[in-house]
Amino acid sequence: MARLLPQDARGILRARTGLERFQVERIAPPDELAPFVEFFWVLHWDLRGRPAHRQKVLTRPNVHMTFTNYWTGKRTRGRIVGVVRDEFVEEIADDGRVVGAGFRPGGFRPFAGGPVSALTGRFAGVDELFGAAGLALAGEIFATDGADDAVARLVAFLTGLRPEADPSIERAAEIVERIAALPALVRVDELGADVGLSARGLQRLFHEYVGIGPKWVIRRYRMLEAAARAEEGTPVDWAGLAAELGYTDQAHFTHDFTAAVGTPPARYAREAGARAGPDDGPEGGAGGGTGKIDA
Repeated sequence: MARLLPQDARGILRARTGLERFQVERIAPPDELAPFVEFFWVLHWDLRGRPAHRQKVLTRPNVHMTFTNYWTGKRTRGRIVGVVRDEFVEEIADDGRVVGAGFRPGGFRPFAGGPVSALTGRFAGVDELFGAAGLALAGEIFATDGADDAVARLVAFLTGLRPEADPSIERAAEIVERIAALPALVRVDELGADVGLSARGLQRLFHEYVGIGPKWVIRRYRMLEAAARAEEGTPVDWAGLAAELGYTDQAHFTHDFTAAVGTPPARYAREAGARAGPDDGPEGGAGGGTGKIDA
């Protein structure tokens, strides 16, 4: 029986609203795919008779393989989603389901046949990478009524490709995990010193395996942390959080948050249903710079 993982709404912006309109489950990969796949996932919704929903996601450095069914109208889509640098918005309407695999940072490299960076910012059809076999898989998944069966077919397909273990996958994944776990680690040179690689070595590893540079990953995890704090429903000391995340001043933090999320942090907290904390600070992100976090 598939093992369900705890729900993780981090990165789903305004998650309270979104999770009223769709449901998502994460499923642990089998042991043979665990070096490559972080989780399988199923998202389903029923908005018949209700307005369409546009969901914005603050993405992480993961590649996804997804299969989307819109039951109303019988529309289908199978694709490989490379790391998304900028805004990612998905609109759902009527009723439907997405079945997907979220690969570990670095974990898609054996399936890509080349540097993962070649997929960054792209939405490639499954046939582009897997040819007729990918199209056949999509047809099978679209034909299944049960999500468990659909996930099982995706698991069987990826297992059948016999991806080979690669120590660089583990290295890349461990470094990304370290970035996520240490908000105070904010510079690429500091990261390199911490993990024993030069800045150039980090760039090469991330280009080949993760698909995007370490500078972007550092910034993105800082913004994921900030957005999660804003969603908690408790007051946030924005100046204190900016300092904790390595910014020299609150204005630069506000600028980066607004660029990533689309809304200044204090306003986002209010719109997400949380209470703004003391010293909300400049809403417009004065200063125009990129703050402390740089290469």
